[in-house]
Amino acid sequence: MRPVEPTAAVPIASWVDDSDSVIDVLDVLALSAFVSGQQPHARTRRLANLRRDATLLPEGAIVLREAVDDQDRSTLVAGDGWTLRATRWHHSRNGSVTVTAVDPDLADRILSSAVDGAEEPDPPADDSVSIGFWHFSQHGPRRKARQITAEPWADIRGNYAAKTAEALDRLMEITADRVSGRLLLLHGPPGTGKTTLLRTIAKQWSDWCQVDCVLDPERLFADPAYLMDTALGADGEGDTPRKWRLLLLEDCDELIRGEAKAATGQALSRLLNLTDGLLGQGRDVLVAITTNENLAHLHPAVIRPGRCLAQLHVAPLPFDEAAAWLGTPAGIGPGGATLAELYELRDGGSRVEIREEPPRIGQYL
Repeated sequence: MRPVEPTAAVPIASWVDDSDSVIDVLDVLALSAFVSGQQPHARTRRLANLRRDATLLPEGAIVLREAVDDQDRSTLVAGDGWTLRATRWHHSRNGSVTVTAVDPDLADRILSSAVDGAEEPDPPADDSVSIGFWHFSQHGPRRKARQITAEPWADIRGNYAAKTAEALDRLMEITADRVSGRLLLLHGPPGTGKTTLLRTIAKQWSDWCQVDCVLDPERLFADPAYLMDTALGADGEGDTPRKWRLLLLEDCDELIRGEAKAATGQALSRLLNLTDGLLGQGRDVLVAITTNENLAHLHPAVIRPGRCLAQLHVAPLPFDEAAAWLGTPAGIGPGGATLAELYELRDGGSRVEIREEPPRIGQYL
């Protein structure tokens, strides 16, 4: 193949309207030198778990444009023979860097300089587990694997109420040949340790199950193509045995509550089809959902017998167990305390309860 001549411009037309953000405009500007042929070599690196102080910019860069959309930030910079666009998304701590340059070596050097040390190092292998993170980007479904800190079940068992821990003992011991039901429901008040529990499940099941967290579950079940890519995935390569897949959907109350069918259309149907319908046949797929809803408020089709692998109420620790965990009853209410509240008390915080005064009836006469 004949190399592209620097002056060989490719015709392109672009336009923006009020549906585009200022960051979208920078995306167009960043590629102008590449499209014109002045900088015919391009490199892109997608990043995760960015350090808070990572600029994603090489030294000596001249800032051409900077755009902030809410808390997401994109910067366009340039140097001698190269242009770089760096974007970081605040809430996900992900980022992307694209470099165009007059020659490939320069593009590689500038990209390496911009991203060197930008990501937080992975935790030690013994203290972590690999979890995939899915989101739907402007280029379609994307998955990024990260090493996430996760403690063994034996180390965190004392963080859960005794009745909850007994049920979790059985869940942690499940293996691929003992799976019955494809849906795992974790419900309970905020701060009871549901997310921590999911990380531990990923570690305990790592020999036979790959865990993926879906960052935009509302889009997942609204888009059949996204669902096919994410939920079904690909088989293991070569001699690698195919593992079960566990999709994590956090805080999906609107998807599974009683009025979900009317509110979310086909989303609930696709979820149920994935767990025990035609869509899930021939594929070893589990779905874990966390919710703050009471089971009585959930859609009956979700919790019918045979569909759930487990339905677990992750409750606050009762007063006696909370006091034993903390070493003192000070600050613990009569109803006990959540794990988050106990950590706050242990680390020097104090519980503040705001009680509304009852309305004064009859005193206005």
